[in-house]
Amino acid sequence: QVQLVESGGGLVQAGDSLRLSCAASGRTGSSYVMGWFRQAPGKEREFVAAIARSAGSTLYADSVKGRFTISRDNAKNTVYLQMNGLKPEDTAVYYCAAGYVIAYSSNGYLYWGRGTQVTVSS
Repeated sequence: QVQLVESGGGLVQAGDSLRLSCAASGRTGSSYVMGWFRQAPGKEREFVAAIARSAGSTLYADSVKGRFTISRDNAKNTVYLQMNGLKPEDTAVYYCAAGYVIAYSSNGYLYWGRGTQVTVSS
């Protein structure tokens, strides 16, 4: 069992940056692939980024490629999402997830945090 807690969300202006953090507790370490998803009001949850256990491989949604960077610190049991050049369309609740397979689909992830709100004003 893994517990995930996101932090770092907030209200920013277009073009600003934010760094989200996801702290994992329980059965942790480098055991899991970690991912970030987001869900905007009235829309389905969508994949943002994922990182392999050893951080040797990453995956990004086309909409964030070149602007967002996922990283992890296994010693701290924490995964990060650095978001630069934020746009109003990035506004959503951002969720951290843990699983065994690096994947675009939310079905590939077993554990989920409760989310952190990111709001980008124009």
